[in-house]
Amino acid sequence: MSRDSRPSRHCAVEFQALPSRIGQVRRIVSAQLRYWHLDPLIDRVALGLTELLANVHQHAGPDKHCTVEMVFLWDRLTVSVRDHDPQLPSLRVSDTSATHGRGLALVAALSDSWGIREQHDGSGKVVWFTLPAPFTAPAEPVFEAAAAEARPEAAGTRAAAVPAAVPAADDAGPAPLGERRPRAQHA
Repeated sequence: MSRDSRPSRHCAVEFQALPSRIGQVRRIVSAQLRYWHLDPLIDRVALGLTELLANVHQHAGPDKHCTVEMVFLWDRLTVSVRDHDPQLPSLRVSDTSATHGRGLALVAALSDSWGIREQHDGSGKVVWFTLPAPFTAPAEPVFEAAAAEARPEAAGTRAAAVPAAVPAADDAGPAPLGERRPRAQHA
């Protein structure tokens, strides 16, 4: 059995970005990060994700449908939100007394890199950010299956790791291991 030298983990959740659902998605994402043993990232991911989902709720028009996606590759977690609104957000300089307009500035401040990508077919956009992640080696599917078979309560079940396709976080693709790309600068 051959292994890719860059193990990946992938999670995606589709829903409508309504205030009542945003908290639910944050709980799902937090649980997934705990499962991946990335507990130190939970607060930063939840904050960045809340800002991106609030933007979808506020600006995406009547179609609030979006997809939240997380991809974990060795030392980097990429979190993205895809919606159907083709209007691209912009990073604004907000007055200290402003009550809104700081979402992307906050995402930029808490992340290693971030950016916006239009869908090629004009059907919307993806806003993403990356965070450095501690290395946690995924278990081999063989060991997971053997462990499941060894447990009496799991007789007849098999655990399996499913490799995921990893979308490029930006047009340049992911940086080689150990190298960080500069933050995207969008006006």
